[in-house]
Amino acid sequence: MQNGKQGRVLIVAGSDSGGGAGIQADIKSVTAMGGFAMTAVTAITVQNTLGVTGIHEVPLDIVVGQMRAVMEDLGVDAVKTGMLHNAEIVEAVAEELSRTEELPVLVVDPVMIAKGGASLLEASAVSALKEVLIPLSALVTPNIPEAEVLTGRKIVDVEGQKAAADALLGLGADAVFVKGGHLSGDLIFDVLATQETIQVFSSPRIDTRHTHGTGCALASSIAALLAQGIDLTAAVAAARDYVHEAIRTAPGFGQGHGPLNFLAAVDDGEL
Repeated sequence: MQNGKQGRVLIVAGSDSGGGAGIQADIKSVTAMGGFAMTAVTAITVQNTLGVTGIHEVPLDIVVGQMRAVMEDLGVDAVKTGMLHNAEIVEAVAEELSRTEELPVLVVDPVMIAKGGASLLEASAVSALKEVLIPLSALVTPNIPEAEVLTGRKIVDVEGQKAAADALLGLGADAVFVKGGHLSGDLIFDVLATQETIQVFSSPRIDTRHTHGTGCALASSIAALLAQGIDLTAAVAAARDYVHEAIRTAPGFGQGHGPLNFLAAVDDGEL
């Protein structure tokens, strides 16, 4: 989807050697949605569809240096954060963004746990997310487990998603998108809340193990569309459609939680 502007998206996240999530999924999703992807790698993971077996943190000065190099030269219309791993990285990213003359549209995907179960965020970083990064955000995109950690609330239904979204708005986010894929049922319900409105999106659940990188793809595709100046509700709706089709047409790679078809938006003629 394009509106004549190729939005510049800076992705601040970790690398997935399997290509299904993280920076790799972010780049593919931003590109599929018509954006120009740039990166600041925060960590290198040893990862495939079966799980994460190693994490190497990138030094803070290199993370910040990547961000600054991109912002000062190419310019940035939107920033998407993913795996930030620890409080020091969260704080450094927030500080660097706060230095900008005009804060870019910030989409925060509070990545905490990999699809295979490995922890991608240290406990100390949760407070930093809440205190210094979420208040800068235009949109926060937690799944159910992440929303529960961030709010301290148990979520069992759509009403719980709405309550969690309201609590996260209270931290200073402009908008919150609580994804419902972890709840049971034939339909998946996602809740988009702003200070003025609340909307519920629904779609049929696809019975598949090939869902690795869905959160990354969704947040990045939203960021790409926002970077092009597209309205938040329209961006969320289009990104949901993209990810749904990407899951439906997943290539079937790997022995575990397989990757999506990141070319879905191109294949179905949207671009």
